[in-house]
Amino acid sequence: MAQKDLYKILGIEKSATAAEIKKAFKRTAMKLHPDRNADDPSAQDKFKEAQMAYEILKDEQKRQAYDQYGFDAVSGQGGGQGPGGFGGGGFHGDVGDMFGDIFSDIFGGGGRGRGRQGPQRGRDVQIEMTVELEEAINGVSKEINIPTMVSCDPCHGTGSKDGKTSTCSTCGGVGQVRMQQGMFSVQQACPDCKGQGQTISNPCGSCHGQGRKQEKTKLNVKIPAGVDQGDRIRLSGKGEAGPQGGPAGDLYVDIHVIPHKIFVREGDHLFCEMPIDFATACLGGEIIVPTLTGEVKLKVPAETQSGKQFRLRGKGVKSIRSHSTGDLHCKVNVETPVSLSGEQKDLIEQLDKTIKASGDKNNPRKKGWFDNVKSFLDKMTG
Repeated sequence: MAQKDLYKILGIEKSATAAEIKKAFKRTAMKLHPDRNADDPSAQDKFKEAQMAYEILKDEQKRQAYDQYGFDAVSGQGGGQGPGGFGGGGFHGDVGDMFGDIFSDIFGGGGRGRGRQGPQRGRDVQIEMTVELEEAINGVSKEINIPTMVSCDPCHGTGSKDGKTSTCSTCGGVGQVRMQQGMFSVQQACPDCKGQGQTISNPCGSCHGQGRKQEKTKLNVKIPAGVDQGDRIRLSGKGEAGPQGGPAGDLYVDIHVIPHKIFVREGDHLFCEMPIDFATACLGGEIIVPTLTGEVKLKVPAETQSGKQFRLRGKGVKSIRSHSTGDLHCKVNVETPVSLSGEQKDLIEQLDKTIKASGDKNNPRKKGWFDNVKSFLDKMTG
């Protein structure tokens, strides 16, 4: 044993920090635990070696003595007669605390006995609520019906028909039982009373001793103005009732906003697209734009191109996260006339002739685009 490398046992370098040593010990202990290696007769000795290595390396003075003089300098400081002077006579300090976590991982229960537990809290409930954009922006109250566990009325949530309970015979009222796992003794919540320390001899016929039962609950949920897609509203104490009179959990309402026919929301801003006719785009004019507070007139300047975006300040959304109001961004798209009459076609042909006769004066963007195309083709054919 004197030849063993303590750092190698834990799988770390000599330069490892205290935190790295602790982490390595937990990992090694989980891996080497005898109950996880029932087919390996040497598992118990390896496990004790890991304990011994950690006991020395976690202590700054012991580690310094080991690094300077070797294992012989610290072989008698383990407090027992296991391998190399270290025994399995229990854990102390942070080793015992750490094994509480290890036991929880291995055995599925609490390694550290916490004594009798209090009333268990009910589970949280999560639902999705669908709202329209107008409702999300202005706020709304909606009534919902959700199936959930509620406190039993006949027994007032106690689970007992006569309101009486008795001390649990399995744990003696402690709420914890001791379980032997190989070389260790582990405390867990009592399986009969679920850690309560009390049992019900005359269970309520309505809830069968649970203190709660499933019902559809009607709730009025108030959606605040300014909520957005993906926002979550928490209603404290509106989740499932806890067993045997325990406190209720919370209700979480996830907001889903239905896509709107006119507006698209991005944060505090709204976006919309407005069709405008050919004449208005050429000569200018006014168009009516819908907003959250009613219609407004928007002046469109002459020679407006399709895709031009206008901003209406303060016509967006007032978010619940800020005191300012966003803007409304309106993009205009020039609509090509359809279903033309013969007279209309003749007029457009006349207009087209006059425009072409003026050269590139009326279509500067067209000329620039074709110039770029010609330059590109010249380079390609080089």
